[in-house]
Amino acid sequence: MSKREIKSWLMDMDGVLVHEEEAIPGADRFIAALRDREIPFLVLTNNSIYTRRDLAARLRASGLDIPEESIWTSALATAGFLRDQRPGGSAFVIGEAGLTTALHQEGYTLTERDPDYVVLGETRTYSFERITQAIRLIENGARFIATNPDATGPSPDGSLPATGAVAALITRATQREPYYVGKPNPLMMRSALNAIDAHSETTAMIGDRMDTDVVSGLEAGLETVLVLTGVSTRESAELFPFRPSRILDSVADLADEITSA
Repeated sequence: MSKREIKSWLMDMDGVLVHEEEAIPGADRFIAALRDREIPFLVLTNNSIYTRRDLAARLRASGLDIPEESIWTSALATAGFLRDQRPGGSAFVIGEAGLTTALHQEGYTLTERDPDYVVLGETRTYSFERITQAIRLIENGARFIATNPDATGPSPDGSLPATGAVAALITRATQREPYYVGKPNPLMMRSALNAIDAHSETTAMIGDRMDTDVVSGLEAGLETVLVLTGVSTRESAELFPFRPSRILDSVADLADEITSA
């Protein structure tokens, strides 16, 4: 195991546990090892479309039994951030149930009239009309928040434009940059640590991307583990000016370590 004693785990979802709706081999053993030993963990995703319950059901369909309270999304992190910044505020939202539900649960009112914030999240159907509304509201003084900076998302047919790409369009029209809450903002990590009452000194972050998972883990003071089941290779990882604590083939390696510990 690592030089630090790891008592809790944060992990990315896509490329670490699943790949296009299919569980990555060994991911089920890793989750089972954590649950059997009652080791706290959270599955993190920048995707703000789905609620925790939706994601738990999707993971179950992939063969991974992960309780909904063990899932943390950029939508939940964004809603918590806004609650702390401006309790009981209002927002104009471009997004789906994952984001609107999270904001409602934190006491936010969704409105199209003079909102405190324009909150941009992921959606399968970006409406030109709602993007136009968002631009006008920002021009009139609404603060601009986006759940995550990912420019594209994966689909079986190829890349899809994602939150970061639409945010760039709005920024070009308004000259206003959004504040991004999700990875690689370490705020996402800190909110996840708080959610499971974990300490950065004894927590590890597992991810498949150097530019989001590993860098945000490093900046939040976590041990970082890069797995090679997503977008990264050992060669591509060497191109970055920072390094993960460890590089492993997959979470199956961690399952073996935990079960033999």
